This record gives sequence, structure tokens and C-alpha cells, in this order.
Amino acid sequence: MLSKASKPRKLVLYSKPGCCLCDGLKEKLHAAFSLSGPDPLHDVVLQVRDITSNPEWEKAYQYEIPVLAKVLSDGSEEILPRLSPRLGVELVRKKIAAAFKQ
Repeated sequence: MLSKASKPRKLVLYSKPGCCLCDGLKEKLHAAFSLSGPDPLHDVVLQVRDITSNPEWEKAYQYEIPVLAKVLSDGSEEILPRLSPRLGVELVRKKIAAAFKQ
């Protein structure tokens, strides 16, 4: 059985094509994952979900995207607080690291 430390942490980004806020957040997340420092995020796996491919996602998130969710150990998702588009990469890293500590 895998130990908790060896299991990758997962985030889901609900997005849609042509969403500049979504694209910007995706770029910042990838940059944040590559930063070193306290609480590195190198093991985080980001799954991008196109809300236009699923009617339930589209209904739930059409006016909210980008929506970021943390995948919990039981496979359920916890929606994270919205990250401001103005946040720098280091602050994004800190907020994601803090979300995984909860």
C-alpha cells in the first residue's frame, strides 16, 4: 500500500476554451509547482476539466470559472477559495500549499 507521502496530491481546474482567467491561473499553477522552498508542490497533479464537455459542470461553474478544487483522499473534491488573478506565483504557491495542509 502506498504511504500518504508517496501518493501525488491532485488539483482539478474547471475551465473552458477561450477563458483568459483560466489560462492565466493554469500558467501560474504550473510555475508554482516548479518553485522550490518550504512546502514544495512538485508532486501536485493538475487535471484541467472543460466544463463545456459536461452539462453538470457547466451548470455548476459557468459563471464561476476558473474554479480550483482539491481532490481528497476518498476521491471527493473540495472547492478552494478563488485565487485573485493579480496574485504572483509565490503567493499562489503558498495558498495551494496551505490548502493541502488542511
